[in-house]
Amino acid sequence: MQKAIEYEIERQIEAHEKGETVAQETRLWDEKNNRTRVMRSKEDAHDYRYFPEPDLQPLRVSSEFINQVKAEMPELPDAMRDRFMSEYEVSYNDASSLVAEKDLAAFYERTARASANPRVSANFILGELLREFNNSGKSAADSPVSPENLAELIKTLDAGKINNNQAKEVLIEMFASGKSAAEVISEKGFEQISDASEIEKIVDEIIEKNENQVNAYRGGNEKLFGFFVGQTMKASGGKANPKVVNELLKSKLSQ
Repeated sequence: MQKAIEYEIERQIEAHEKGETVAQETRLWDEKNNRTRVMRSKEDAHDYRYFPEPDLQPLRVSSEFINQVKAEMPELPDAMRDRFMSEYEVSYNDASSLVAEKDLAAFYERTARASANPRVSANFILGELLREFNNSGKSAADSPVSPENLAELIKTLDAGKINNNQAKEVLIEMFASGKSAAEVISEKGFEQISDASEIEKIVDEIIEKNENQVNAYRGGNEKLFGFFVGQTMKASGGKANPKVVNELLKSKLSQ
């Protein structure tokens, strides 16, 4: 077919350049000579034996009907993808993946609205949740984790009560058990300490016990900052809010 098309392009261009008329005809491909040749001529439509079908009545479509159909049509994937990019500020690739399935798109939108964090919602759904779907043979339509439960987990993460790794671990357990984020966090003892006064006590104790390291840090060895962070997190059982820990240590070590 490719050879026939290429041959016809050249043949018809040459005919037009010579001022010849290109006949309406059916041509076949001559494999032996690598060219097309006439099979039969077709001058008018009646040569194709076209004729009206008497049992088919004329179809007249009004503009009102067209507008009604448009209004009743669901949002199509391309339009939804563009809306997700605009409304939720997710990337083209993420939006395309989210709208690939109707149920997944609906799941995402409910999660994004309930969590008030569309980007993190997309990350958890396309990363952690899709992996669980694939491993279990489930889908967004029969997910053990509802959009509202996932939103609860994301809000807990945003509030600084757990860290990102803990949130991922909690989601896996939520998927397996059907429990809420609060239940899993409580069972695993993941409640993060964010009370600055409580963390400050731990920080003061770490600084008091490590006088040599404090003097070395204040003398210019800034790499020791990680040591103090690690000791504080260890003393808190990994529950201290890292952001608060860093802020307190920077303040106290600079004194």
